[in-house]
Amino acid sequence: MSTNPSTPGIAAGRLSAAQVASNFSDLHPPLTDHEARVAADRCYFCHDAPCMEACPTSIDIPLFIRQISTGTPEAAAHTIFSQNILGGMCARVCPTETLCEEVCVREEAEGKPVIIGQLQRYATDRLMARGGHPYARAASTGKSVAVVGAGPAGLACAHRLAMHGHDVTLFDARPKGGGLNEYGIAAYKAAGDFAQQELDWLMGVGGITCAYDQRLGDNLALDALQAEHDAVFLAIGLAGVNAMTVSGAHDADISAVDWISDMRQSPNKTDIPVGRNVVVIGGGMTAVDAAVQAKLLGAETVTIAYRRDKAAMAASVFEQDLASSKGVRILYNAAPKSLTADSITLARTETRDGKLVETGEEMTLPADQVMRAIGQTLEGAPDILALENGKIYVNETGQTSVDGIWAGGDCATGGEDLTVTAVAEGRDAAEDIHNRLMGKG
Repeated sequence: MSTNPSTPGIAAGRLSAAQVASNFSDLHPPLTDHEARVAADRCYFCHDAPCMEACPTSIDIPLFIRQISTGTPEAAAHTIFSQNILGGMCARVCPTETLCEEVCVREEAEGKPVIIGQLQRYATDRLMARGGHPYARAASTGKSVAVVGAGPAGLACAHRLAMHGHDVTLFDARPKGGGLNEYGIAAYKAAGDFAQQELDWLMGVGGITCAYDQRLGDNLALDALQAEHDAVFLAIGLAGVNAMTVSGAHDADISAVDWISDMRQSPNKTDIPVGRNVVVIGGGMTAVDAAVQAKLLGAETVTIAYRRDKAAMAASVFEQDLASSKGVRILYNAAPKSLTADSITLARTETRDGKLVETGEEMTLPADQVMRAIGQTLEGAPDILALENGKIYVNETGQTSVDGIWAGGDCATGGEDLTVTAVAEGRDAAEDIHNRLMGKG
């Protein structure tokens, strides 16, 4: 476990199982048929749709919404899955408020966009509920590819390669697949066991063999993968967690990433220890996810301390407002200074001449549990690969500095660290790998 339940103030089961189940129900309940049709009718079906341009996977959003409006949600799901095979999870976790919905013409005109994310979930859920798999494999090519990492990038890559007729072996360091979708997403965003349901559905394409508990650099060697396969795709994520450089110590100074992972693997979450007074350090989605879930588990006070101002916070305004609505206090311009066994001291900061500096003012908060959400780092990257800014260097098609090896997702240089971006990178790398293997590139 990532927590120390023996620390005073930290306890599991602060709330009843029924209350916890209620607190962790769907953030956005699924739309009914009528609600979906009404929501779809708000779309202008723009010819030069800005929403489509804003989607990292370039889903034809006007088309799939029109298909919903005409009563064919299964066709809408095909439109979505053709670009984003993890469209079901992305519909739940994508920050649509800063992507497709932010540029929606309805948002510009009325301040109320078409609810694209919820409509995407409606369509994908309908098709997945029918069972079976919507795509068939091409004839076998006789080629094999190793995909290391069964998160969004790896799954998208493996699926597209399998569709093209290649044999794929999907390796992952954990005991089951899903990566970030399984271990790192807030439970109220992907309620139930959806990550595994989606993975099982994706595997229905055939041609993919899974090998779990296989860690690159430990019991899995890159040179062996190169020798045994025609191509390798790395999607190993960012396994390391940054530490705080502050004075003092705290028995319950923990990684928010590990705590969320434990939460996601708990069947009813009543066994997850949480403090009375919780302080989360960081300003991204992980910080918000940890803080909100601590509150939903019964913490009395939860505070997010972010060292810069509100505008610089990586978590979207929607996420910040969500945290506030759940009773989480957000302190901006507050950097961790020192820890004691039951408190944290924060230094007030401000930006002067483009540099973040301390003002000299400090505050001390009671804290029986401190969670770090201050960024993750690459671990286990093979030495033969070139790195750039702490990630595996890749070109525009996902090729690394070593011929025959591609990479994508959080471990590689590229776009934002989002599920939908990882899916796009895995999909596009698969197309490049396919072209190379078939002598087209």
